[in-house]
Amino acid sequence: MKFEHWWHYARGWLFHFFGWDDRAFEDYRAAFCINPQDVQSARHLAAIAAKRQQFDVAEKWFEAALTLAPEDGAGWFNLGFVRERADQPAQAIKAFNEAVRLVPSQDRAWYGMGLAHARLGQHGEAAKAFEKSVALQPMNGESYYQLGMAYHYANCPDDVARIVKRLVEFEPKRAKKLAQDAARSDLLRIVPELPF
Repeated sequence: MKFEHWWHYARGWLFHFFGWDDRAFEDYRAAFCINPQDVQSARHLAAIAAKRQQFDVAEKWFEAALTLAPEDGAGWFNLGFVRERADQPAQAIKAFNEAVRLVPSQDRAWYGMGLAHARLGQHGEAAKAFEKSVALQPMNGESYYQLGMAYHYANCPDDVARIVKRLVEFEPKRAKKLAQDAARSDLLRIVPELPF
């Protein structure tokens, strides 16, 4: 039985390595059926399904992996990611919360949590999550942009101005986009003229 499990897992890994995802998926599934404690096969199955944008299938396999390894902060992020992509923002927030509980420095989980809160119209909560994201990745222009938009929708104009000013320092093009998307023509004067 161990040899059969190993055989399927090794074949799955080899097929996956060469980009033959259909065949890899079948062998990883066979390996998992033989040994339902095989967390690595569950993770591979989830990753292949997520790559295919089969988010319901990916969610099932990430949940299986997390049942076996509940302290896996990256796994909780991945579960949150597929839930957010599957338009399940409330469920995504639960997974992202677990991810940051286990790994507080996981900036992408804070960012995902911000997106999920924004999708639910919880702009104040979105801003809190994006603030954590930009604190961890201070040169991430997209996180700053999303933070500025969260403040815009939360009706915090001073904070929008603060974020535009910060973006001007390292991404003036994105600063201009934020000022335009937040309908803050008054902030366009602080954005330098761009040749493109």
